[in-house]
Amino acid sequence: MNPRRSVLSTPGDSESMIRKAAASQADQVFLDLEDAVADTSKDEARQRATWALANLDWKPGTRSIRMNAVTSPFGYQDVIDVVTGAGSSLDTIVVPKVTTARDVWWVATLLEQVEAVAGIDRQIGLEVLIEEPAAVLNAHEIATSSRRVRSLMFGPADLTAAIGATVDAIDGWLPRHPGDFYHHTRSQIALAAAAAKVAAVDGPYGAFRDGEGYRALCAMVADLGYQGKWAIHPSQIEIANEVFSPQEAELAFARRVVEAYRQAAGAGHGAATLDGALIDAADVRRAKSVLERARAIGVPTP
Repeated sequence: MNPRRSVLSTPGDSESMIRKAAASQADQVFLDLEDAVADTSKDEARQRATWALANLDWKPGTRSIRMNAVTSPFGYQDVIDVVTGAGSSLDTIVVPKVTTARDVWWVATLLEQVEAVAGIDRQIGLEVLIEEPAAVLNAHEIATSSRRVRSLMFGPADLTAAIGATVDAIDGWLPRHPGDFYHHTRSQIALAAAAAKVAAVDGPYGAFRDGEGYRALCAMVADLGYQGKWAIHPSQIEIANEVFSPQEAELAFARRVVEAYRQAAGAGHGAATLDGALIDAADVRRAKSVLERARAIGVPTP
């Protein structure tokens, strides 16, 4: 699975911002054809995104678009036009406003047809935005609805509006609500993604000048099992890449755990001790996952 530590959201109708995004160090860039583009500019944004995907010199990483919702009058045309014009340069499509597995099936079926007509012999993936109440409740069903699903992405802003909350919880903590306002929701999404063996990606942090607040929220969702977070400004990319990368001390300990268990197993033991603590199969599983994340971002591991 490609890393998704930093997922840069870029308006699909801004050539200057797209060019900067293409040259950025973000693990993933999606050109937004939905919320960042006015209805009167949808056609222009679609054409610009198609041209940019096909013609710009992109840094290695995942290239995506965020289509308009399946219930909108623009979504189907996003898939047809962009995949037909730049499908060989498109890795995934972010699908917003999903409520059930049926919505994912609709996009997957349309995508299969467009790929066939366009002669694209590789499978373009889908990344599903969980931002509606029904989507949260149906997260596991959605995550397992298609082999094309690559990630579940949490969208706190739309969910806040949809449930009629009287607070703006997009940036995490609120004085009247100890802890994370959306802790339960984020945990549900992380569990659904893990069960389906796809990535869990957290949504945007609006105060892009608040680097420390962004870092803290990145760390919090990483603790829950998320592999990355949206960046709405280039300044957030480096922070996300750092927080969602295994640190050297973590890598060193993971290597020691694997080696200690290997030696114990070679001696016929089912557990080992390391630094005065018991090491069993679950600890090794955790350590190996740390090493796998490191390999995914190009860090050598023995």
